[in-house]
Amino acid sequence: MVTYPTGKIYIGKDSVGSYRYFGSPDIAVVNRDFENLSEAVKRDYTVRKQILWESLNCSEAELAQKEVEMIRKHKSNNPKIGYNRWPKWCE
Repeated sequence: MVTYPTGKIYIGKDSVGSYRYFGSPDIAVVNRDFENLSEAVKRDYTVRKQILWESLNCSEAELAQKEVEMIRKHKSNNPKIGYNRWPKWCE
C-alpha cells in the first residue's frame, strides 16, 4: 500500500520484488490532489510504502486475486480514499 501526502492510498502488486515500485495510479488525479496541498508540503513530503501481503511461490492469478481483495478491504478504489480506479467503486 502506498500512502501519499494527500492522505489517499494506492494498492498495487509487485511480482518481481522491486523495492522501487510505488504503483501506477493515474498521475493526473494525483497531481490534481497535490494542488490542494500547502506549498510547504509540496516542497517536502514523504510517500510511504507498506507491504500488506507477500508470498514466495504464488501464481500471477493468485497475486492478482490478492490485489483485488486488498483494494476492496482498504477501499482504495473509493475516490475519497484512494487512487485505485479498478475494480470500479460502488457505494
